[in-house]
Amino acid sequence: MEPWLMWLIAAAVLAVAEVFTLTAALGLLAAAASVTAASAALGLPVPGQFLVFAGVATLSVLFVRPLALRRLVPRQEARFGVEALVGKPAYVVSEVTAHGGRVRIGGEEWTARAYDETSVIPPGATADVVEISGSTAFVYPRE
Repeated sequence: MEPWLMWLIAAAVLAVAEVFTLTAALGLLAAAASVTAASAALGLPVPGQFLVFAGVATLSVLFVRPLALRRLVPRQEARFGVEALVGKPAYVVSEVTAHGGRVRIGGEEWTARAYDETSVIPPGATADVVEISGSTAFVYPRE
């Protein structure tokens, strides 16, 4: 079997594998195998073919893959306003129950309620902000 045909078959197998994995690495290796198939068809000897494959694969994985991954992986949206407070620590100013209380979040004082209706969070404790509804922070005690 001709070397260029073997490289073409390898490129096809790698391309099919890329469809199933979506890693962007196998697709680049398939492209490197295609370039190598073209160089083999032009009469490059086998050791030269391996050098072409290694060079194209290395360059594409080092330089093209990071660019492709930036496009494929969605950026995490920045949270603004009260959404940014969810997950932050809250210092309990006055006892927090299911019916009310006060906490300090990032220097601002908020009305608060316990996220778990059976919880009672004493003053001086630290709690995590689970949700913000209007001007009320729903908090859960830290353990």
